[in-house]
Amino acid sequence: MTVTRTHSNQRMSQLVVHNDTAYLAGQVADDFSADIKTQTTSCLAKVDALLTAAGSDKDHILSTTIFIRTMAQFAEMNEIWDAWIADHGKPARACVEANMATDQILVEVCVIAAVKS
Repeated sequence: MTVTRTHSNQRMSQLVVHNDTAYLAGQVADDFSADIKTQTTSCLAKVDALLTAAGSDKDHILSTTIFIRTMAQFAEMNEIWDAWIADHGKPARACVEANMATDQILVEVCVIAAVKS
């Protein structure tokens, strides 16, 4: 059994691969002053980069959990999500309203994906 942890700090790893499954930590935007669409775009770009590092891609996402500060911005977040995932396999997905680590974080995206064979 192999477990690989990358992009780690004292508290966590951004990416853990176990067997043929990649687990991504929750991804948030770099610019917390940005609007929900820009923050969502930033989160998904980070997801793309981590999936690539894991040897995976959007077509191999198994499950996604999206945390959103307020459901009032659900449609705006989904506009970005729908464009990002449009031509790819649709994962199981949950979206929940949540208090974030700071009030400026509007969205956080967690992903579990299969590693490509």
